[in-house]
Amino acid sequence: MRFTRSIKIAPSILSADFANFGAEIRAIEGQGCDWVHVDVMDGHFVPNLTFGPQLCAAIRPHIKTVMDVHLMIAPVDPYIEAFAQAGADILTAHLESGPHIHRTLQAIRASGAKAGLALNPGTGLDGVGHLLDMVDLVCVMTVNPGFGGQQFIHSQIDKVRALRAMIGDRPIHIEIDGGITPETAPLMAAVGADVLVAGSAVFKGGSVDKPEVYGANIRAIRAAAEAATAFMA
Repeated sequence: MRFTRSIKIAPSILSADFANFGAEIRAIEGQGCDWVHVDVMDGHFVPNLTFGPQLCAAIRPHIKTVMDVHLMIAPVDPYIEAFAQAGADILTAHLESGPHIHRTLQAIRASGAKAGLALNPGTGLDGVGHLLDMVDLVCVMTVNPGFGGQQFIHSQIDKVRALRAMIGDRPIHIEIDGGITPETAPLMAAVGADVLVAGSAVFKGGSVDKPEVYGANIRAIRAAAEAATAFMA
């Protein structure tokens, strides 16, 4: 994975057809997505239950871009190796998921995956500074984690602006997860985000039989975000 700050669209398969993941992944990649985002939820750290390492291993052969695995689970450490072996390119753990996040990030890197750090909407940046040299990505949640289709939380814009200043010239992606649409994408791109996770905004109205709708949705989000960053070029 070569680092760039160009806008990357990462559809969340939480909004895809669960009975047809392989075809759904081929469809979104064929329509121009950059990463494939996999939301892992445990029914404990967040109030929903989704995917495990076996599912990641099953879909890995279908993913030709980047498998971006977001671990909304606690504890995290016992499962890192299994998700890494399942083929995750990026493993993102929550700052709030345990008392030893530095150790967790070390374990992710030792597994061979890129290390991501996620922050809930109610979490500030106080604990982030000493971790920046351990991470390849910081994911700012713009909804409370657990479910798709929630409304974007606008207070996170200032958090991302401050985070971008903290990162400086380090090669760290800023990912935004939650409520991303063509209306909210430019708000985050303008303050420094480069990876935009979108679930319902990508998959709405389309299907594996109508993949061109996915493509139109992806292009709309990308165009809106890129327009907001044009002045930064």
